[in-house]
Amino acid sequence: MKEWLRLWRSFGYALQGINHAVRTQRNMQIHVAVALGVVILSIWLQITRLELSLLLLVIAIVWALELLNTAIEACVDLVTKEYHPQAKIAKDVAAGAVFVSAMFAIVIGIRILGPPLYAYFFTR
Repeated sequence: MKEWLRLWRSFGYALQGINHAVRTQRNMQIHVAVALGVVILSIWLQITRLELSLLLLVIAIVWALELLNTAIEACVDLVTKEYHPQAKIAKDVAAGAVFVSAMFAIVIGIRILGPPLYAYFFTR
């Protein structure tokens, strides 16, 4: 029974981390808002389950990397408040990972949502 309790507690800690990132990180708030818009648009356009699954996957990748970026920034800030070239590299590379995933997500979103949006607005 203790194992289940520890498991539930670990889920709680994970949710606290997500909550912290959403409340305090502007970029995470943007990712959440865009994701909500994409999901609503996907439902409205009635895309396939496979297409929706792919969109949800890239959303999850962007969110996960943004959470890791937030963790890395917090760790670097914990170690030093002063400028250090290695600290800058750590923060910049983590931010770069988020950027790459977000750009990939945009490309996937355009490839999936673009054709039905075009059809809705221009072929009626």
